[in-house]
Amino acid sequence: MRRSGVVRLAVHCLELLQKRLKICYLAAGALLLPAVLVAQQTTDTYRPHFDLTALFGYRTTVSFPIDPAVQGSNAKVVFDSGPSYGFSAGMRFHDDDVIEFRWARQDSHAHLEDVTLISSRQRITLDQYHGDFTHEYILGEWPKWARPFVIGSVGATHVTGTANTNFTRFSFGLGGGVKVFAGQHLGFRMQGEWLPIVLNPHATVFCGGGCIVHVGGTLGSQGEALIGPFLRF
Repeated sequence: MRRSGVVRLAVHCLELLQKRLKICYLAAGALLLPAVLVAQQTTDTYRPHFDLTALFGYRTTVSFPIDPAVQGSNAKVVFDSGPSYGFSAGMRFHDDDVIEFRWARQDSHAHLEDVTLISSRQRITLDQYHGDFTHEYILGEWPKWARPFVIGSVGATHVTGTANTNFTRFSFGLGGGVKVFAGQHLGFRMQGEWLPIVLNPHATVFCGGGCIVHVGGTLGSQGEALIGPFLRF
């Protein structure tokens, strides 16, 4: 009798222990499951948030009429076409919208056209500081690694020259292109953009040799084609 009582007591204790272990397992699972789900969701929905791009391009000529205008002529100051370079850096929103700061520089030359008895040429530098607003399109008929995009930008352009030319004016841009992705963190960008400079108020250009002209008008239109690799992180 004593042995059977001891056995029944041992069995009863084992049953209680099993029940308590089940309760502990259930409680631990309830506590750990939300953390596991959050970690999995974070991994599944993670996307790079920052873009950094090196830019290399080529810009067309841009001209500004001389003010006051010379009667019977089309006198103007022309900035020559030439290569450009710079960078852009910004933040990505919703995986297809990017806001960036862009700096670009063009080393060029300025000269007068349709002006008699005056021959001048000076080296100038255009530094452009723009905020870029880009929207990328995810199209079903396009491969996933290629996205067309449109871009609008606004900011200022600073012009300096070897003959004391120095002024800053409002500028903006409209354009588009294609981004090619070589993975989640690396890609390539091809872009074309119209980049007008607003010369209002008028600006002074020193031509050298005592020549001083004033340029004005509403817009000095310049186009740019550029390419560059970018990093996403």
